[in-house]
Amino acid sequence: MTDRTISFNIYEDKETEIKNTLTIVYNALKQKGYNPINQLVGYILSEDPTYITTFNNARSLITKIDRDELMQILVKSYLGD
Repeated sequence: MTDRTISFNIYEDKETEIKNTLTIVYNALKQKGYNPINQLVGYILSEDPTYITTFNNARSLITKIDRDELMQILVKSYLGD
């Protein structure tokens, strides 16, 4: 029997969770006929949740994400780091 140690990275789990939430919110906005990019940018800049639809619980989901963490993930993703 070999001793196996499973490792995990909390930051990577958090990043995956935020990406999944952002995808759900994006899809909800798109399904309701909004321009998801414009709405998300409006929300990120103002932190006003009314930019996000309540459809599919999207508004509730996005408000659970820390805006600083979201910005870090977006910049990291954009720069490919």
